[in-house]
Amino acid sequence: MTKEEETYLSIGQNLEGAQQSQMFGKPCFKVNGKAFMSLFDNQLVFKLTGDAHSEALSLDGTQLFDPSGKKRPMKEWVQVPFHYHEKWAEFARSAMEYVNNL
Repeated sequence: MTKEEETYLSIGQNLEGAQQSQMFGKPCFKVNGKAFMSLFDNQLVFKLTGDAHSEALSLDGTQLFDPSGKKRPMKEWVQVPFHYHEKWAEFARSAMEYVNNL
């Protein structure tokens, strides 16, 4: 298991109410049946809004998530490289809270 996978699992398994699942054939965590965090190409992808979305996108190397690679990014989903793994848990909590309140 890679350090990215270990970090992803540790974060997700420590969020009360989060369930492991799949999204686009990739591992993800969901709350109430809705995905809020996924592991994609050894980076974490978070469904964010507001200040958390802005903060994530302000980090060098982050981008809107484009799983198809066809320049059709998902506006609320931000892909954050492992370089910022110390922020992953914070983004995961924000994403889970956002999705849980939808």
